[in-house]
Amino acid sequence: MGILRTIIWVLLTAVLVIFAMANWIPVTVTIWPGQVLDTKLPVLILASFLIGMVPMWIALRTTRWSLKRRLDSSERQLADMRALANRPVDPVPAATTPVNDVPPAPTDLFSTDKP
Repeated sequence: MGILRTIIWVLLTAVLVIFAMANWIPVTVTIWPGQVLDTKLPVLILASFLIGMVPMWIALRTTRWSLKRRLDSSERQLADMRALANRPVDPVPAATTPVNDVPPAPTDLFSTDKP
């Protein structure tokens, strides 16, 4: 995979160098009225590309930073939950008096003696 990526980058660089050499002509760019810039065409194309790429790169980096923070927070919460789930259970102490889990009968709640 790495060799394929290297081949693609080398081919792309070769194409860009050939394009730059074939179009190495001066170009006049009017920035504002009275402000004129004389530059070479490949430099102008590279500058235009960078002007368009930098804001999107900054947006990408901020989004990745935000998502990484959220993922780290979720991973910390998951680790805490796993630690709680995997902690040893304390043994239940033996009761000295027997526990009566049977509810009382209705006759035990109300007296049947009539005064």
